[in-house]
Amino acid sequence: MVTTRRLLSTSQSSVDPKELRKFQLLAHSWWDEQGEYSALHSMNDIRVPFIRDTVLNMGSTYQRGSPLSGIKILDVGCGGGLLSEPLGRLGASVTGIDPLEENIRVADQHKSFDPVLAKRIQYKSSSLEEIVEESVEMFDVIVASEVVEHVADLEMFIKCCCQVLKPGGSLFVTTINKTQLSYILGIVVAEKIAGIVPEGAHDWEKFVPPEELEHLLEANGFSVKTVNGMLYNPLTESWSWIESTSINYALHAVKSGGQAQTSQTEPLSEMESEQCSATAGTSV
Repeated sequence: MVTTRRLLSTSQSSVDPKELRKFQLLAHSWWDEQGEYSALHSMNDIRVPFIRDTVLNMGSTYQRGSPLSGIKILDVGCGGGLLSEPLGRLGASVTGIDPLEENIRVADQHKSFDPVLAKRIQYKSSSLEEIVEESVEMFDVIVASEVVEHVADLEMFIKCCCQVLKPGGSLFVTTINKTQLSYILGIVVAEKIAGIVPEGAHDWEKFVPPEELEHLLEANGFSVKTVNGMLYNPLTESWSWIESTSINYALHAVKSGGQAQTSQTEPLSEMESEQCSATAGTSV
């Protein structure tokens, strides 16, 4: 079993203060479906089923209405709770963390509108490093969606993910590749021309090629299982899966040392998938 027992010093942090200042100004916009985070709202249509189906296919027991019941998920960089909420509706016990207190306040307020979510989701104003000591091998799943391109120290971030994840647990990442095409579409078009995301939201130098991310994961106790390309269509305001990973991509990795999540099974049936989607309620 590959497990790092020596905990990282909490005096170190993968949080980038510059990134915090960017998103602090946008904290009020999380639940505006037509606002700065509209692309993240529509991303739920593919990232939630990706997480749900992968977890179920790795051996979890399916329960109609609450397919992720009994699964403990850590949503790192949860923002206003856009991904935490649909995962909670699927029955998961979700802990959402974000270093910005403003984001956590927004997430807590929105969660309070649904008594079921209030029981299933807890939010903390915290960095990943700050919860390592209290959460060693606690979570079945970690989600870092649109996060790794904003961290100050990616390898430290991955080491911390490994420490709080159970052996055999799953790590899901969505992020942006570092290519000329991602610069043109992700920075020039998305930020400066179309305004799909706020200008200055991304730094191309911090984009992460999938090969680099895979190498870091494999070197720190993970086995990469899946890397899928993603594409956003601003005309239809929707995401789709594509073969190319030259712009956006999603990755699934499994922490070494466990038996529960080591074998691939058949995909969910169409009926099961439709039932799960109805439960998630990903349209906000």
